[in-house]
Amino acid sequence: MRLSALAVILWGVGGVVLLLGEAILRLGSLGVEMLRTHTLSTGQYALLAVWTVLICYAEGYRGFQQRFSPRVVARALHIASNPRPHLVLLAPLVCMGFLHATRRLLIVSWGLLVGIVALVVMIRFLPPVYRGIVDVGVALALTWGTVAILVYLVRALAGKAPPISPDVPEA
Repeated sequence: MRLSALAVILWGVGGVVLLLGEAILRLGSLGVEMLRTHTLSTGQYALLAVWTVLICYAEGYRGFQQRFSPRVVARALHIASNPRPHLVLLAPLVCMGFLHATRRLLIVSWGLLVGIVALVVMIRFLPPVYRGIVDVGVALALTWGTVAILVYLVRALAGKAPPISPDVPEA
């Protein structure tokens, strides 16, 4: 693999990982702090456990590990093998599916972004304990997804492409 292709891949995937890492640290620390400063009832501990399992399965495994994570790496590989200046410059956004994607992926990516922003706004109105429960679960699911991205990246660099289409317009 050429050094320039490797740089493009690392820029695209690295940008996504850094963005997710910032969210993990922010949400994780907020969630842990709220849970540390509040006493949870047995029901709230049960809710924390159930929520964490559900969000890790739905977001971490189904959303990230099976769809988003391999696609991020597949799209980075596509950019590296078809480098155009604007795609290279905006590689993290391209890897996330916000640019240079099929119509379906563009709709899904932008729709998810709008939905996530709406959920963030609504969650701010929750009492602190429940906001902490949500934040901890989401941080763990994002961690799962980030680890999945890194695993797919290592596999790709070893020659095993992700088992998913990059969903680019010409593919």
